[in-house]
Amino acid sequence: MIRVITDSTSSISAQRAEELGVQVVSLFVNHNGVEYQDATMDLDAFYAEIHTMLDNIPRSSQPSQLALETVFEDAAKAGDQVLGLFMSSGLSGTFEGALRAARSVKARNADFTFALVDTQSCGYDEGWPVEAGATARNNGASLEECVDAVVRSVESTRFLFCPESLTFLQKGGRIGRASALLGNLIKLTPVLTVRDGTVLTAAKVRTQKKAMDAILDLMQADAQAHGLRNIKAHYIGDKTPAVKWAEKKIGPLVGHDVDVVPVSPVVGLHVGPAVGIAYECDEPIEGKMVEAQVPVVFSASC
Repeated sequence: MIRVITDSTSSISAQRAEELGVQVVSLFVNHNGVEYQDATMDLDAFYAEIHTMLDNIPRSSQPSQLALETVFEDAAKAGDQVLGLFMSSGLSGTFEGALRAARSVKARNADFTFALVDTQSCGYDEGWPVEAGATARNNGASLEECVDAVVRSVESTRFLFCPESLTFLQKGGRIGRASALLGNLIKLTPVLTVRDGTVLTAAKVRTQKKAMDAILDLMQADAQAHGLRNIKAHYIGDKTPAVKWAEKKIGPLVGHDVDVVPVSPVVGLHVGPAVGIAYECDEPIEGKMVEAQVPVVFSASC
């Protein structure tokens, strides 16, 4: 059997993970001395207090080496193969930690077979490849065929989002204080995306409303060029703006209701209150992977 394993920043709900047969390994959020499991915490309750966290932004942490080795050891002892999909190594050390853990388990279990994929993103930009790999596995695909499905999905997805302000990005060291101040004063709102595993600016406009319109314009351009297969709306902080946006703008544009999913606070607390979308096209999207191929490590190369 092939076990599909991912981390909690993929934003896959517990119900969806159970439906697909996906095992989710949690990252953690540490706030005021309390450690929360990203995979099980009440995100809306947590995000309700996000504006009070600006001067004391919670810290995040990845799964421990022991936790990851335990997951892989369990698969190895059961004689199962592992397809592991983790958030971008450009955003977190989780992929490298998983690779170290898998290699350690391989050293103790010679027959253990795995394939680990750096999905080059997070949120449902990571979630769609996880769903693609699990669906391929559920349809009887081999490990190598599952990896092919995952890689194609990684190349065919896009995450676009716009923050309410630049303050959290500045506080987290993602941009300079002067840039944040100037941006907030003139109501400059960037549309952010993930390309080659790192966060980049896809567009700059004057207000969040214009940024939300720009996101839909970019999505439509991708859909027209490559076909639109799947889409979800994302939010950080208050859910209400994303729900209204999905109902009034995104749904009518794509012709069906659109699920609204919170972004993991492990990611969201670096951005602050924001809305966005993550979608998957029928074909690879031009510009998603520019400088590199999707990193995949097979156990045979260990």
